[in-house]
Amino acid sequence: MAEEKVNQDVTGCVHIYCGDGKGKTTAAVGLAVRAAGRGKRVLIARFLKTDDSGEVAVLSAVPGIRVKPCRKSFGFFARLTAEEREEAREYYGKLFDDTWEEAVKDGFDMLVLDEIMAACRYGLVPKERLEEEVRNRPRGLEVVLTGREPWQEVTELADYVSEICKRKHPFDLGARAREGIEW
Repeated sequence: MAEEKVNQDVTGCVHIYCGDGKGKTTAAVGLAVRAAGRGKRVLIARFLKTDDSGEVAVLSAVPGIRVKPCRKSFGFFARLTAEEREEAREYYGKLFDDTWEEAVKDGFDMLVLDEIMAACRYGLVPKERLEEEVRNRPRGLEVVLTGREPWQEVTELADYVSEICKRKHPFDLGARAREGIEW
C-alpha cells in the first residue's frame, strides 16, 4: 500500500546538523543564506568560536542576516582553569539568553545556534534550558542547532537530524585548519 502523503504547511521546524565530519556550520550557513534569499530574517549566534572565521563578515553583509558578535574567546575548553570555565559559563549562558530573547522579541524567522551542542556538553549552557526554549519556541521560528553528539532529548525535539560523517580529512595526516576552508 502506498504511503499516504501529508499535505500541510510545515513551519517552525528544528534542524540539527551533527556528527564528526566537516560541514555542520557550512550546512547551517547555507540554510541561513537560503532563508535570507527568500526574505526571511535570520539571527545567528556562535558558541566556542571567535569572529575570525571567513563566514562572519560575509554573513553580516547579507540583507536579512544578523550575526551576534562573539566578544570573548576562551580557547580550548579542556585547557581552561576552573575560574575560566566559570567565566565562560556566565558568558555563553548570557549569550544564549540574549540571543533567544532577541529572536523572539524581534520576530526573526530563523535562529541558528552554531556549536550549541558543545556548549551544552561542556555545561556552558544548560541542556534543559535549550530543550525548554526549543519546546516552547514561537510558532514559525525555525531553529538550527549544530555540533557533535546531540543527546536523545534534543534529538527527539528535532524535525530534521542530519549527521555528517567524516570518512577522510587532511587533519588525520597532521594538517592544520585552513583559512577559508575550516575557518
